[in-house]
Amino acid sequence: MARVKRAVAKRKRKKKFFKLAEGYWGAKSRQYRTVRESTKRAGNYAFRDRKARKRDFRSLWIARINAAVRSQGISYSQFINALKKSKVNLNRKMLSEIAVTDSNSFQQLVEIAKKSKAS
Repeated sequence: MARVKRAVAKRKRKKKFFKLAEGYWGAKSRQYRTVRESTKRAGNYAFRDRKARKRDFRSLWIARINAAVRSQGISYSQFINALKKSKVNLNRKMLSEIAVTDSNSFQQLVEIAKKSKAS
């Protein structure tokens, strides 16, 4: 049987991992085994945290909206429920942005919610 040399394929595979590990400190950027382990772990963390970022931002928006509506004398859950009843279709990101930047507009949204809640 013919002899198979794997130098080109092996070098290509190793270069791919070393390219991913650029900027890592110490053995994590120099030794192939630790490079491979650390880049795989980093990839797993990146995948997990891309999902977690969405949850984190949603909870931030909810906290901002809650703080803004409680100063107006209504709870967050009552506010969201009243907005849905009055057919105001604004997502939590936009509501929190309005609460932070434009308090007059947010005040009007709270008034709409209070009217909807009363009826």
